[in-house]
Amino acid sequence: MELAAPDGEPITRTERETLKSVYRLTNNGGSAGTGDVADALGVTPGTVTAIMKRLDTRGLVTHRRYRGVALTEDGRRIAVAAIRRHRIVERFLADMLGYAWNEADRLAMSFEHELPQEVEDRLYAALDRPATCPHGFPIPEREADDVPQLPPLYALEVGDKAVVAVPGSTEPEVMAFLETLGIVPGVEVEIQEKHPFDGPLVVRVRDTDRTLSQRVAQQVFVQPHRAAEPKVSPATTPLSGSSERKESA
Repeated sequence: MELAAPDGEPITRTERETLKSVYRLTNNGGSAGTGDVADALGVTPGTVTAIMKRLDTRGLVTHRRYRGVALTEDGRRIAVAAIRRHRIVERFLADMLGYAWNEADRLAMSFEHELPQEVEDRLYAALDRPATCPHGFPIPEREADDVPQLPPLYALEVGDKAVVAVPGSTEPEVMAFLETLGIVPGVEVEIQEKHPFDGPLVVRVRDTDRTLSQRVAQQVFVQPHRAAEPKVSPATTPLSGSSERKESA
């Protein structure tokens, strides 16, 4: 699937990055303000307004003055495909060329937009169809209309375990701090303490307890472990041929 609008014209780099930003800002529903999109892209609100008018004309967003912008079905499809491509390119840079995970995000943007679909497909196959990008975020399926979302570390409760994913957009100072604590993509953490009233979080990382503020813990995303299926003891196993079956709670 090539990234093209309903009018058949290719999507420009600027349009693609804008659609990705709108998707991330609206993935919980609703619409995004042009100011928020401008901040995400590092451009002026006036520039975003001009881009939105063009995307609206092309059937990729609905843009209403004072009511923000939302993706159309076609706009959402293209945004998800663009996120998929970005994460595949990041994986290539990290796995095949040896770039650090926190460099892959920046470098991927420099050439991902020029890739033919065939090259993206071959990269994905050559990488053995990875499930996540180097940051630990899921790579969506081909032609998916959504990207699996991960909760922030701060959403977990005491006793929860999870595998870390860290976005490339995290502040550089925060990323450097997390690395000193060993909180990097792919590492397992377990919540030891969670103080009330937006207090700090204590997590165990490689047998060492680390303390994170609420602000930092909100910037770390995680893949929670699924609870293990409860084992059924022989004493409670239904007799062979019994018509009764109990579902696990």
